[in-house]
Amino acid sequence: MAKEIIINQTLNEYRAVLSENGEILDYLMERQTDLGDNFPYVGNIYKGKVLRVLPGMQSAFVDIGHNKAAFLYVDDAYIPTIEEQREIARRSQEQRNLENENSATETIPDELSTLSESVDMKFRPPIAIESFLHEGDEIVVQVAKEPISTKGPRVTRHITLPGRHIVFMPFIEHSGVSRRIESEQERERLKEIIKSIKPDGKGIIARTVAEGHSSKILKSDLIMLSKIWKEAQKRCEKAKAPYLAYKDLTFVQRVLRDIADESIDSIIVDTKESLNEVEKFTLKYLPDLKGKAKLYDGDAPIFEYYGADIELERALSNKVFLKSGGSINIDQTEALVSIDVNTGKFIGRKNLEETILKTNMEAVKEITYQLRLRNCGGIIIIDFIDMEKTENKETVYQFLLECLKKDRAKTNVLPISELGLVEMTRKRTRDTLTRLMCRQCPYCEGTGIIKTPSSVSYELIRELSKVAKNSEGQKIYIYAHPEVTAELCGENSELIEIIEKMIKKPIVIRSENNYHIEQYEISPQEY
Repeated sequence: MAKEIIINQTLNEYRAVLSENGEILDYLMERQTDLGDNFPYVGNIYKGKVLRVLPGMQSAFVDIGHNKAAFLYVDDAYIPTIEEQREIARRSQEQRNLENENSATETIPDELSTLSESVDMKFRPPIAIESFLHEGDEIVVQVAKEPISTKGPRVTRHITLPGRHIVFMPFIEHSGVSRRIESEQERERLKEIIKSIKPDGKGIIARTVAEGHSSKILKSDLIMLSKIWKEAQKRCEKAKAPYLAYKDLTFVQRVLRDIADESIDSIIVDTKESLNEVEKFTLKYLPDLKGKAKLYDGDAPIFEYYGADIELERALSNKVFLKSGGSINIDQTEALVSIDVNTGKFIGRKNLEETILKTNMEAVKEITYQLRLRNCGGIIIIDFIDMEKTENKETVYQFLLECLKKDRAKTNVLPISELGLVEMTRKRTRDTLTRLMCRQCPYCEGTGIIKTPSSVSYELIRELSKVAKNSEGQKIYIYAHPEVTAELCGENSELIEIIEKMIKKPIVIRSENNYHIEQYEISPQEY
């Protein structure tokens, strides 16, 4: 199966997709003109100043130089001592053993981790944020989540520095292995390597790409990350808050670090600048990908040629059609994402239950694909077509879990309910595709609906009756959208005539093409 990374640069816009046989596994985008140099990217380290401490919310707002204050939650603000961390880890391990679950090293996500993700913080003794954090304090924080919609960035004091093969945690004495490494033998080998190179009181997580690599390579990563952290600390000591102490890699470098691995067949770029950047980065950090970078020189835009533009357009639509003729409707709100599955034109060949099962199975594959592509996060509700047989429900549920294994974001899925609903959560890491590429419609103001011309006509007539009684003008002009004036001069013309007789004044109706369909003006005038 052909697995490719395609990188497009259009002036200051950068786009990248990880594609496998035409299916987009991941999509990243950055517009430098929109975000600016001061945008708080995930991974950036700042010396910030505490603006407010909120005891009622057990959180604080921190000034990091962005136009919106950063949010800091108590679990991300408190750095436990080494002894406390060891006690938390011990109690957490005991609980997992009782529940017969996997160990902590088997549940570490292969991405930036915070202490609250890698260690079960419910075992930490409750500590009030106001007891250790105060207004005016200057603290070192790292961006854990970029600003989304109206929300500012979320930050943490649990610094994590990702390298190519490991993630280094200077404040967290914890070690782990990516859950995507399935071989127990390889996991044990990596655990031993981590144990031998880990500095006392620090933490290391082996990333997926560490699989098969030697202690020397992992240690080289550790040395580089330790140096980066020491340099950031020195800058923070000298600077006054707010101050950017460490900026994450460039867009192209982050793409290679985060989504490239040895299974990539080719990296295709459309500018010489990107090609040089890819070649330098792979030479230094990804020797297995050396020579796989190619410069695209076709006539059609690179995303159009590889079919990425079509897939992205599908991801911006509320309705996505399935190959069988069925469809899924995806509605995204601030609180949750709701997905409705419909059979549509698909009528099947044998019986209704088989038709429903086939549609639901096809929908599962498309839904998991769209969740990744759109980067949907938070609470997600999937309304599958009702199935009578319990085994069919279980088949669809298990297939959903299997398809979600491709997802780099952490998910939690509950079984299909009696109503045919699936409740799940998906970790929100960055803005959704629609928020990145779209804006609220100024016509419907984000509601998705507008009043019918008939409704506006009757609303206008009610307002006209009220205005006419109090007007001193000898003639009344009505200005409205053409569809509304068509209603007034057509079906509702008799009502206008009745009002004219009541107020004993002529009414003149004028169409305004530039008016919103719900906009109108009633203006009494002299002759």
